[in-house]
Order: sequence, then structure tokens, then C-alpha cells
Amino acid sequence: MPALSLSGHLAPVLLLLASNVFMTFAWYGHLKHKSAPLFMAILVSWGIAFFEYGLMVPANRMGSAVYSVVQLKTIQEIVTLVVFAGFSAWYLGQPLKWNHYAAFVLIAGAAFLMFHDGGAPVR
Repeated sequence: MPALSLSGHLAPVLLLLASNVFMTFAWYGHLKHKSAPLFMAILVSWGIAFFEYGLMVPANRMGSAVYSVVQLKTIQEIVTLVVFAGFSAWYLGQPLKWNHYAAFVLIAGAAFLMFHDGGAPVR
């Protein structure tokens, strides 16, 4: 695999990271404000999600030029888990436990397999 370049391989990952920060706040940020009316939480979440999509769509467009769609989705899922883990502990005050870390290690193993050349496609 060639070295990572900011314009080719790294830019989509950075956009996915930023997108996932917005996504996590849109989906879970309202849990810290459960006294707010549900309708207000939905509107605020939609507003935040607009910025998520504004970063996610270009990330996928750029990323599909250097990664397979399966690899791109795998990167997105790993980024989502990393962002959510930090968000859960930092913003929601729900620290991770040993089993969460073990699950992340298994998911990282699955991600490694996604990037490993598995030979001919299964038909």
C-alpha cells in the first residue's frame, strides 16, 4: 500500500472523523438534556445532522477514489466507535469498561481483515 497522503488517503478519514463528531452529538447529545421537549431535541438534532451530511458526503466521494466501498464503510464504523467511546466517557459521563475495550479490539481485528488482500472474490 502506498504511503498515506493528505489529499488522497487521509482527507476522507479526517472528514469522516469530523462528520462523526457531529453525528454523535446529533444522535446522543440530547440524552444529557432529557428535560427538553422531544420535538425540540428532534429539531436540534436535524440541524446538527445537516453539518454531519455536509462532511460525510464529500468524505465518501473522495474516499471512494482511494478505498473500496467496503473499506470506506469499515473506516467509517471504526471512526464512529472511537468518537462514540470518547463522547460517552467525556460528555455523557459513562466510562468504558474492560468488555467495551475487548469488543473494540475484536472490531479492530475485523477491520484489519477488511484491508487484507483475501484473494479472489467469493461467488
